[in-house]
Amino acid sequence: MFKWPLINDNITQSDKEALSDFILNSNRFTNGPKVKEFEQAWSDWLGVKYTVMVGSGAAANYITTAIVRELKGQQGEIIVPPIGWVSDVSSVINTGFTPVFVDVDMNTMAISYENIKAAINENTKAIVMVHALGFNGLNDKIIELAKENDLILIEDCCEAHGADYNGVKVGAMSDMSCFSFYFGHHMTTIEGGTVCTNSEEIYQLARMFRSHGMTREASEEVQKRYHSEDLNPLFTFAVPGYNMRSTELNAVLGLEQIHRLDDNIDARKKNLDVWLKNLNSNKYFVDYLVDGSSNFALPLIINPQISSGNIPTEGAHQITMERICSVLEQEDVEYRIGTAGGGNQARQPYLKNYNFKTVGELSISNYIHDFGLYIGNHPELTEQQILQLCEKLNYV
Repeated sequence: MFKWPLINDNITQSDKEALSDFILNSNRFTNGPKVKEFEQAWSDWLGVKYTVMVGSGAAANYITTAIVRELKGQQGEIIVPPIGWVSDVSSVINTGFTPVFVDVDMNTMAISYENIKAAINENTKAIVMVHALGFNGLNDKIIELAKENDLILIEDCCEAHGADYNGVKVGAMSDMSCFSFYFGHHMTTIEGGTVCTNSEEIYQLARMFRSHGMTREASEEVQKRYHSEDLNPLFTFAVPGYNMRSTELNAVLGLEQIHRLDDNIDARKKNLDVWLKNLNSNKYFVDYLVDGSSNFALPLIINPQISSGNIPTEGAHQITMERICSVLEQEDVEYRIGTAGGGNQARQPYLKNYNFKTVGELSISNYIHDFGLYIGNHPELTEQQILQLCEKLNYV
């Protein structure tokens, strides 16, 4: 057990009591009224019209790309970031699209307007924007670019609960968005996630894709559209869906945790501020765009300008990375090399049997992959803990 783990135990005694009370006093545990109650609570918190609760953030990724296929056809390209999670890319592949990797900006870890624009062609169907580690990656230019080219814009906010752009929470500015409530994130339902949207059409599709494609999960209007005399209306399948439902237990836990979410987000923001202000900026990159960020973790990336204004040699980097990891291990701090998702997804072996593209160099993504890591950021951290670790790291 680490003294400084990636996440402290974020399921409280009151959470456990709420779950126990529900188990003892309920006869329904599969997707039902508590799921609907949480969906409404999450929509209200996020500022969107519709939320569909699913079994994980990865399930949300798969549903969003399945919806792209339903709305845009079965072939084409989807622009994706190299820095993200495997399901941001595997969902694209497994729903029949070609992932197109473009590089990220160092100060947001998100794909940039210029790189997205360079990758758009007549085959492009959608853009996946990942708010990696909780840094906001969206801006007006990217939102307008998607609209001008009739592209579906998907936000992956799994690490960015409560991040915002100009006062609007990430996840509320796109065609649809994904959230995760995995154990290590801003709040947890143990396993769980959501698809969020302001589109009635996308909402109905998400409900059906979540539950085998059955029309009975959608509105009466949708059910009438697919009505046929030779089909049982309870078992009419309008889309090739999945079973990605959540449970009432997950929803009960989410309804408890959401009351603490804003306070947890505030604590994480303060931690990041202390972290970046006290790391040695000559050794570590600290020039992130922190406005509106809500960080899942604390990034630790060697400053690319550490050697006379040039990226240093591989040997010098390797020694420094070894020393950084040694300090973290001596201080009993859990860490992950490569930052979000293990670094550059374009370098992962699962892609070798599938078609994918890169547009432009992935130099920043490769740099983050080779010379970056992150450590846990959780509300229980004290300022003194952060200051002491910064002091140790600054002597590397």
